[in-house]
Amino acid sequence: MAKKSSTNLNFEQALKELEDLVERMERGDLSLEESLKCFERGVELTRICQQALKEAEQKVQLLLEKGDEQSIVDFERED
Repeated sequence: MAKKSSTNLNFEQALKELEDLVERMERGDLSLEESLKCFERGVELTRICQQALKEAEQKVQLLLEKGDEQSIVDFERED
């Protein structure tokens, strides 16, 4: 399993890798050790996706609060 650096993954990449992992695990041909590694990676990818969705939700909320103003305010990412 090729592991990309988590910091370099965007939402779509993380979701695709997560889908591939799930598909691989559902086949049922992995050893226990491989399954645990896949599960660990899956948890990491899930967190990446959740963070990206949280940030998108915050951006939408800021846009809705701003109303008709043209500027978008960046916010600090919580780590």
